Amino acid sequence: MTSTANGPESGARAAHPDHLGHVIFITAAAAMGGFLFGYDSSVINGAVEAIRDRYDIGSGTLAQVIAIALIGCAIGAATAGRIADRIGRIRCMQIASVLFTASAIGSALPFALWDLAIWRIIGGFAIGMASVIGPAYIAEVSPPAYRGRLGSFQQAAIVIGIAISQLVNYAVLQIADGDQRGKILGLEAWQWMLGVMVVPAVLYGLLSFAIPESPRFLISVGKKAEARKILEEVEGDKIDLDARVNEIETAMHREHKSSFKDLLGNRFFFLPIVWVGIGLSMFQQLVGINVAFYYSATLWQSVGIDPTDSFFYSFTTSIINIIGTVIAMVLVDRVGRRPLALVGSIGMAVALAVEAWAFSADLVDGKLPTAQGATALVAAHVFVLFFALSWGVVVWVFLGEMFPNRLRAAALGVAVFAQWIANWAITASFPSLADWNLSGTYIIYACFAVLSIPFVLKFVKETKGKALEEMG
Repeated sequence: MTSTANGPESGARAAHPDHLGHVIFITAAAAMGGFLFGYDSSVINGAVEAIRDRYDIGSGTLAQVIAIALIGCAIGAATAGRIADRIGRIRCMQIASVLFTASAIGSALPFALWDLAIWRIIGGFAIGMASVIGPAYIAEVSPPAYRGRLGSFQQAAIVIGIAISQLVNYAVLQIADGDQRGKILGLEAWQWMLGVMVVPAVLYGLLSFAIPESPRFLISVGKKAEARKILEEVEGDKIDLDARVNEIETAMHREHKSSFKDLLGNRFFFLPIVWVGIGLSMFQQLVGINVAFYYSATLWQSVGIDPTDSFFYSFTTSIINIIGTVIAMVLVDRVGRRPLALVGSIGMAVALAVEAWAFSADLVDGKLPTAQGATALVAAHVFVLFFALSWGVVVWVFLGEMFPNRLRAAALGVAVFAQWIANWAITASFPSLADWNLSGTYIIYACFAVLSIPFVLKFVKETKGKALEEMG
């Protein structure tokens, strides 16, 4: 056994669990929060037109009901870390599960529009919690040798959740004979779409009782014996477990608790590196990606595609999103983050410009001409593919790596908050912008994709192959 100034090394870097399948189960259970994140974010796509019709509201009010969940997301993301540090990661998952379940039931059985909006805020708060707790827990229970691969479960779960929500919406619509307000067992189709989330929400809560608490949290509250037992479970018994507990405890004592004050600069309020993180987060949303997941069914119906087909195209878009995410996971450590981001920006800009051209055509009998309609569908799928294989994954990798250790927690919080606000701005503005000029709306998104190219070239540094200690 070798020694350091801090005591014996634990051998954690070479740790291999005795039962890797058990560690994968723990990770997959925690990633259910990511599944709910993706499902809840996208399921509203199937209910948009039915909500507009049932409550007889205009595009502006509709947009606020759809986007208001993102306010809850921002609050949940901002508070989840502190809650988890006080009561534990598992308890946070269980709280999120209860909120997800309540939101699903309440959203499916609203008695007024304001009531629906409140349940969407509650669901958004749960999304925000899940977006923070899942990755943190997975990182804390994963053996170092497997951390990257296990960490990818969260993003994979999100895109699978998006796809499953679209598949469920499509299936419900089929049962309701293509009518979003068609009755199924006394409830309208859109209510079933929102209510089905009860199933994965309850499953998430049940799974949280089958997985252990984070050893890092247990050590922070003085439960070293429990932490040692869990470390043996997830990292194997071939490491020095006592030394491993001491390593974690020493690292926690040394950690600088970053605060908002640490992010302030002398000239432009924030330090330059913080502005880069904010820029990456905002560009990720300003290209309009969530329009594809919140409004795609409505979009296709607005240019003459019947509801059933529009839901099918929303599902195929989600499958493309999964394919692109897998491509990014394979390439991000091979070709680097900046090249992927640049390729994605160029691909998105071209696809968005083509969509803008297609939507500029005059409707004939309420439909786009055949050529423009087919072009719009292909371009929409190409746009999602280029986003998924680049900015969808790369931005989260950058945000986890680019900040110096002393700033990382606080800077990441500011960047993610900016991301939710940009997401809200795009989601809230799309219906009104589309009513104004659908082609012009896509030109705006294309311009943001173009502007992201010089931003990456000038301000974003490659982080591939660098230790976290080298960032700054």
